[in-house]
Amino acid sequence: MKILSPDDRIPGDGIEFVPQEDGDGEGGGEVHIVPKTSVIKKTWKEKVVNVFNRGTPSEEFPPPNYNVHVFYYTWYGNPHFNGKYIHWNHPLLPHWNPKIVPEYATGMHMPPDDIGASFYPALGPYSSRDPSVIEAHMQQLRTAAIGVLAVSWYPPGMKDDNGEPTEGIVPLILEVASKYKVKVVFHIEPYKGRDDKSMLDNIKYIIDKYGDHPAFFRYKSNSGKLLPLFYIYDSYLQSPAIWSQLLKSTGTRSVRNTAYDGIFIALLVEEKHKHEVLSSGFDGIYTYFATNSFSYGSTQRNWRSIKAFCDSNNLIFIPSVGPGYIDTSIRPWNGQNTRNRINGRYYETSLRAALETRPEIISVTSFNEWHEGTQIETAIPKTRGQTAYLDYLPYKPTVFFQPRQGDGTYTEKTIQDIYKTGPNEDSNVFNSS
Repeated sequence: MKILSPDDRIPGDGIEFVPQEDGDGEGGGEVHIVPKTSVIKKTWKEKVVNVFNRGTPSEEFPPPNYNVHVFYYTWYGNPHFNGKYIHWNHPLLPHWNPKIVPEYATGMHMPPDDIGASFYPALGPYSSRDPSVIEAHMQQLRTAAIGVLAVSWYPPGMKDDNGEPTEGIVPLILEVASKYKVKVVFHIEPYKGRDDKSMLDNIKYIIDKYGDHPAFFRYKSNSGKLLPLFYIYDSYLQSPAIWSQLLKSTGTRSVRNTAYDGIFIALLVEEKHKHEVLSSGFDGIYTYFATNSFSYGSTQRNWRSIKAFCDSNNLIFIPSVGPGYIDTSIRPWNGQNTRNRINGRYYETSLRAALETRPEIISVTSFNEWHEGTQIETAIPKTRGQTAYLDYLPYKPTVFFQPRQGDGTYTEKTIQDIYKTGPNEDSNVFNSS
């Protein structure tokens, strides 16, 4: 099985990031208060859109790297496509301690200028149903050399607490992904009533409906089979006794050695979950959270020992890296978990820590989880009243796609150095032919 290596996959200490060419702004992307009269040049958004207005997918992008997966959310809506704003108007969530609740603001955000995020998207408060948005997202992914989209997924008719059902968007995502040679996996959310029976229904539904699509991702297992891969968010909410009914060959609803077998990846939060993952019958673990030290699994200094545990037990380790974290726009009391982007250095450090473990796959948290400030999607400067959203200045909105080396040049090879040179579309690791 091909693995990632830190020695020849990432540049040396001289990595820099591409500066904004025309000096449209100053600062390092931190919170900054600006006069109410300040105006952000509207050419910013025009430039961002034009960066990805390439015409046809046949025009050159870096090769897609199918060992790099990115978590993707389809819960956004706006009046044009959905009749109202969805998720951009996210409520301010109360603290779990009733004594602390009165200390913080409550209410809802009011788009389009006031959104539930600390950064502002270059595409504006978009709808996940907008075909042009999905197209732009695929182009951004290809610019970053990311090959696999891990789509947040609820069963038909189900949704998160602040959204609406989104399963109907999947066919469009697959079609556009295929156009750009991007693959899709499913990141199954912890919906109400999730258990071995409902999960078996979910797996059958996904494989029966989407399994033959050219964008449907399959991973070569240790047995040599090409199997679908599923991320299971908050997998610890169900006991090993439940999961083993589905994931062990002796289970009453076992998918093993059937048409619905797969690679099932559990979320590792606490250290004890390592052993629960093993007894459940999972095939691997991922860490998801972009906040270093937030959990045992997301603490980068633990990754070597986690990888050793996985190697000893024939599990896949998928560390999750991210550009930073800030969710105070929806959890105003959670500032202790903020992780500054440090002009891209936080992301670089996270990538290095992951690569040092020599994993088979790296996951990125996230492409567009705007509420938690983990997005690598393009963002632009914007003011709201006398307060400015965070931004990527003094660098380009594409900074998290196009890192460069210290000699001032950046090439497709450099992008692949950051994200690892792995099997391309023609590799038999990802194709049955």
